[in-house]
Amino acid sequence: MDIELSQALARVQPSATLAVTQKASELKAQGIDVISLGAGEPDFDTPEHVKQAAIDAIRAGKTKYTAVDGLPELKEAICGKFKRENQLEYVPSQISVAPGGKPILFNALIATLNPGDEVLIPAPYWVSYPEMVRLCGGEPKTIPADIQTGFKIKPEALDAAITPQTKWFIFNSPSNPTGAGYTAEEIRELAEVLLRHPHVWVMTDDMYEHIAYDGFRFATMAEVEPNLKDRTLTTNGVSKAFAMTGWRIGYAGGPAKLITAMRKVMSQTTSNATSISQWAAVGALTGPMDFVEERNAAFKRRRDLVLADINASAGLSAPVPEGAFYIFADCGPWIGKTSAKGNSLKDDVGVCAALLEEEAVAAVPGAAFGGSPGFRISYATSDEALIEAGKRIRRFAEGLE
Repeated sequence: MDIELSQALARVQPSATLAVTQKASELKAQGIDVISLGAGEPDFDTPEHVKQAAIDAIRAGKTKYTAVDGLPELKEAICGKFKRENQLEYVPSQISVAPGGKPILFNALIATLNPGDEVLIPAPYWVSYPEMVRLCGGEPKTIPADIQTGFKIKPEALDAAITPQTKWFIFNSPSNPTGAGYTAEEIRELAEVLLRHPHVWVMTDDMYEHIAYDGFRFATMAEVEPNLKDRTLTTNGVSKAFAMTGWRIGYAGGPAKLITAMRKVMSQTTSNATSISQWAAVGALTGPMDFVEERNAAFKRRRDLVLADINASAGLSAPVPEGAFYIFADCGPWIGKTSAKGNSLKDDVGVCAALLEEEAVAAVPGAAFGGSPGFRISYATSDEALIEAGKRIRRFAEGLE
């Protein structure tokens, strides 16, 4: 007999980005020249000083269990980072370290959500936010934004979405999937709304903090409005800026009661993040950051390559991202058309399926992000791949009827 799966699992969908990456890998294994623009992973290597910190830890025998939610040395390094870069004062008892950014968010949600609790999520959103909320028994409630607003929500939209059942507001800037970055003034306007609703907690996802362009200055909610700090969980990690996706280290600063609750969850689930990865993270957060500027210059060059091709493709448009390494293309004018090979483009899922089938370009449909009709392109890959992908997308656009 087949095992009966849980009702909790039935509430969620698998990650669309991982599905696209898997499909692209399968086609490549068949010898098809697929250009995969689905994965949100820097193609740069982990910096040498970070790798050396891990090697030193291995040689020193630092391979045992650590404290459940982080080494004392790593917590101190995180406190230093928050103070130095974000003007936020935390002590180690207000810091949580987990095996990746996802567990940080999940631990906070599972520790606080009850049936009927609502979580506000601006859309387009990272695919995992609503699914984690559902898995934890809450109700995701989206606040839509579109290309006219640069994919950024307005304070009046936030205010209108808040109800007595609202428990959390999840805020991601710069954004996955759009690259939209909120200025300090735009964050302040949202903070003024949140100050009027003291029952709403704030969860900021600052994972793309250091990947920003054209003079954009990153700011986070508790920094902009200190009066919100006591009900804000400021989350971050080392995966994007330090190209440490596989090392699996996420962290957060927040009120001690919440951090203690998250530690309780970890004590009965994952326990500590890998000890060697934690020591590598110490090296990352206390070491030089000079590599960031060079890598951001490469990302900006790639961003501009992709934007030029999107704007040259009939029917596509996209705003200029302030950060991260994604472009979210509006493909609304393509819906209802037929591709050169006869595929009917009924929605953005069909658009991405046809792009993959006809031009071997893998992108993620906007439906996965609550942002139809559109698709996300990750430009965290080589210039050569992006140039070729641009040619294929333009050719696809030219063949539409």
